[in-house]
Amino acid sequence: MKLSAEMRAFETRIGYRFQTPELLIRALTHPSMSSPSREDNQRLEFLGDRVLGLVMAETLLAEDETASEGQLAPRFNALVRKEACADVARQIELGEVLKLGRSEMLSGGRRKLALLGDAMEAVIAAVYLDGGFAPARDLILRLWGPRVAQVEEDARDPKTSLQEWAQARGLPPPKYLQVARSGPDHAPDFTIAAELITGEREEAKAGSKRLAEQAAAKALLARLTPPKA
Repeated sequence: MKLSAEMRAFETRIGYRFQTPELLIRALTHPSMSSPSREDNQRLEFLGDRVLGLVMAETLLAEDETASEGQLAPRFNALVRKEACADVARQIELGEVLKLGRSEMLSGGRRKLALLGDAMEAVIAAVYLDGGFAPARDLILRLWGPRVAQVEEDARDPKTSLQEWAQARGLPPPKYLQVARSGPDHAPDFTIAAELITGEREEAKAGSKRLAEQAAAKALLARLTPPKA
């Protein structure tokens, strides 16, 4: 099977040329486009998630030989969670080559976090099946490289840090309040406020409640703990 010019350009962006093009096509086919003669990427997504996990676990162990399991776990989670996969997918413009059904396309599927994250995992699996573990590992380390370098900073959940800040001062945990919701049902935006019992409060907007809560907690922490001069 011959790949389109768009697919060839995508291969260039990820730095891997497929020997079996059908694997790449399947990795980029959303279930909304599946048919008896066209497989979707769900099974590949399942495999890719495991390959990504193994590579990240190996990498983190090699990067810090003294870290405990308790230190490694949050770093690992930060690197393999769906948001991280979706961020990498956006970086390589994966959404531009996703094969979506009409309804999914009209609902903004090319920008949806879950679809991008799933497809990124499927691409990893496709490379693994096409070339083996070494090319899949190389692909992951190439695309995730900067994130691995800064994972210690990013791994800590701002909500956890804010709660610990409050508890250290004898305060109850912060509250998270939904201030507003806007946008269509398929791509909503949530505005969430993080608030302490003492009155300090910050708001943030994001495409999911969880992300908005984290952003609000991060903003409030930044105000409560200004950088030292």
